[in-house]
This record gives sequence, structure tokens and C-alpha cells, in this order.
Amino acid sequence: MPNRKSRAELALASLNERIIACDRCPRLRTYDTLVAATRRRAYTHCEYWGLPVPSFGDPDAAVLIVGLAPGAHGSNRTGRPFTGDGSGNFLYPVLYQTGFASQPNAVSRDDGMKLKGMLITSVVRCAPPGNKPLPDEIANCAPYLDEEAAALTNLRVVVCLGKIGFDGFVQHLMRTGQIARRGEMHFAHGAEYPLPGGRFLLASYHPSLQNTNTGKLTGPMFLRIFHRARELAA
Repeated sequence: MPNRKSRAELALASLNERIIACDRCPRLRTYDTLVAATRRRAYTHCEYWGLPVPSFGDPDAAVLIVGLAPGAHGSNRTGRPFTGDGSGNFLYPVLYQTGFASQPNAVSRDDGMKLKGMLITSVVRCAPPGNKPLPDEIANCAPYLDEEAAALTNLRVVVCLGKIGFDGFVQHLMRTGQIARRGEMHFAHGAEYPLPGGRFLLASYHPSLQNTNTGKLTGPMFLRIFHRARELAA
């Protein structure tokens, strides 16, 4: 008998279809379409995705990664979070070492990568110019994050990469009534906060080249975040 899809898998599949078709932010859609049409010289042979990027991973995940937004020549090119750019080249080897990813290298949607116990998403689903989404663009994407979090019935740990991802998830917690106010929840690398329902929020610097090339975020620092996520998820 074929495996029956879980309720979470069906919910996320439906949500991802709507995300891919989303046109709520004209500035972002214009930018991503232009990037996909002109391409970077190194990727002139590639067919760019050029659409909003859906989440990727295990619908039964206990750990959720929340990033900022797709990269113009990374996820906007490949159609999968943290795939095909420097941030992904830093992230996926760490996920592989901590048992969340099936392989250390992520280059395309067809490379065979699987995640176990983890889902990756972002607060904005289109690549923004200069990696800086506008407040109304973050707000337009917010309902998608609310739906994703609600669908993940096994969720135990949320790892936010960067301050915008962290702030976006804290806004989600307030928007959905899980916390009344932000209180002492401030972004810092390695910060850890308990959440209602026995869940936890972890914060990390974003694995952008700006952070990793300067040593602000190192491999051991990042590895500790995901070892801790695994401990808390268990």
C-alpha cells in the first residue's frame, strides 16, 4: 500500500503552492523576475527559478529554521532555501554533521538532499534588493509563517538565523497570542528562550558571507547551535 501523507505534509504542500503563486509584493516580484531574466555571468547557463521560494524539509519536523529571505542568485535561482550560494555552503555541512541533512552539499532542487526532523523557511519568500525587505513586505509574508508553524504539530525548537528572522518569529508569537509582549526576548547569537508548550527559541548569526568571511560566525559557533537544537528537540 502507498504511504498516506500526513496532515502536516498535505497542509504544507497546499501552502507552498500558494506561496509560489503569490504576487502580494510588486517590488519583489519585479526584482526577482529581472534578476532571473538577466542572470549573473557565472550562471548564464542556468534557468532561474524567479518565483517566491517555498519551505523545504520534513513536514514532521521537530526543528524549524527561520531565515531572512532568498538570495538573488541563490534560492531565487535554485528554488530551494539556502541552496546554491555561500550561506547554504556554510549551513548544510553543519546540518549534515548534526544529523539533520542527508548530505553536506546543496546545489539544486534535484541534488537528492533530504532533511530529517527539520524544516527550513524564511520571513520573506522573495529575494529583496540589497537583502533588505521593507516592513510591509515582511507583513505580507507573515500569514505564511503563521500557517507553517501551525502545521508543524511536532515542532519543539525554532532556530532563527539573523535579527530579521528572529524579530519576525517573535512577531509571529505575539500575533498568534502565544506571548503577550516581547519582554526580554532580544536577539543575540546563542540566545535561548523557552516558549509556551515546552518549545524553545534559539538565535544565531545568519550564515551570510559577510558574517562567515569576517569570522563573526565560525563553524564551531554554528555547530553548537544545532547540537543544542537537537538536544532540546529530544
